[in-house]
Amino acid sequence: AQIFHVKGRPATNPLIVHVADESMARTLASEWPDIAQKAAAAFWPGPLTLVVPKADAVPDIVTAGGRTVALRCPSLKATHHLIKLSQCPLAAPSANRSEAVSPTTAQHVLEGLGNRIGMILDNGPCEHGLESTVLDCTVDPPKVLRPGPISSEQLAEALGTNMCSSESTPAGAGQGSAADTVLRSPGTQQRHYAPRTQLTLSEDAPAVIPQLIQDGHRVGWLCNFPEDNAVQTLATSPEVLVIPMPNDPAAYARSLYATLHALDQRELDRLIVDAVPSGPEWAAVRDRLNRAAT
Repeated sequence: AQIFHVKGRPATNPLIVHVADESMARTLASEWPDIAQKAAAAFWPGPLTLVVPKADAVPDIVTAGGRTVALRCPSLKATHHLIKLSQCPLAAPSANRSEAVSPTTAQHVLEGLGNRIGMILDNGPCEHGLESTVLDCTVDPPKVLRPGPISSEQLAEALGTNMCSSESTPAGAGQGSAADTVLRSPGTQQRHYAPRTQLTLSEDAPAVIPQLIQDGHRVGWLCNFPEDNAVQTLATSPEVLVIPMPNDPAAYARSLYATLHALDQRELDRLIVDAVPSGPEWAAVRDRLNRAAT
C-alpha cells in the first residue's frame, strides 16, 4: 500500500515481485508452466519477468486483483542479497513517481521521490537502463508483454518456441482474456516513462525544429545523425540543444533515461526525438519512446 501511495500509482497497475531463486518463485505460483521453468533456467538471475498463475499467498493488491503474478529474480548483487536477508519475496517497482521516467541512478530516485521515502540503497547506475522484459507464460505461444533487454529472438531460441510480440497489441490494451482483463504486467499503460518536458517523436526533425524555434520554443533534440549538415546548421542556434544518441540499441537503452532526466533539468519547452530503426533489436527502446510521447 505504501508503494502505491509514494508513487501515486493507480491500483490497477500490478507490481513485480522479486525473488531470490526459482524455488522461492514457485511458492508464489499456483502452477509453474514448462515455459516458465525453461525461461528461468536460461535467464535468471537477470532482466526477465515471468507472468504465471498466482498462488493464494500473493496479496490481491500486488496483482491489481488479477489471477496472475509477475515474478523476477534480479542479478544485481545488492538487491539479491537484500531479498535473501529479508527471507521473503519483495514487491518492488521502479523508484519514481507514476508515469514518470524511471531512475537509473540513486540521484534520480532522490530527485523524484525525495523525502517520500526513508532510504535509498545505492549500487551504482543501472546496467541495462531499461526495465525488464516481461514474458506471459500463461498463454500459448508465450507473449512478450513488455520488451526489454532480453529480446523476443533470444527468448524464442532459448525456449524452442515461437513468440507473440507485444507490438501486435495496442498500447494500454488489457493483457488478459475476456474473463481476466486486468493488466498482467506493469509498464503497459498507454502513457508511461514520460519526462516532464513534452516529448515528440519525429521522422523529419530538421523540418520540425525551425518552426518550433520561430514559435519561441527552446528545443532539446535527441539526434541519431549528428554529423548531417542540417543538424550542424540547427546546432548553431542558441535555442536548440542537440544530444547525439548512440546508434547501438543497447547503448541507446543505457543512456536514454539518464538523458531525459538531464534534459528535464534544462527547462526546455520541447523535446524532439529522432525515430529509431524498426528492427526487432530496437523494440524495447521503441516501446519506451512511444509511451513517453503519448
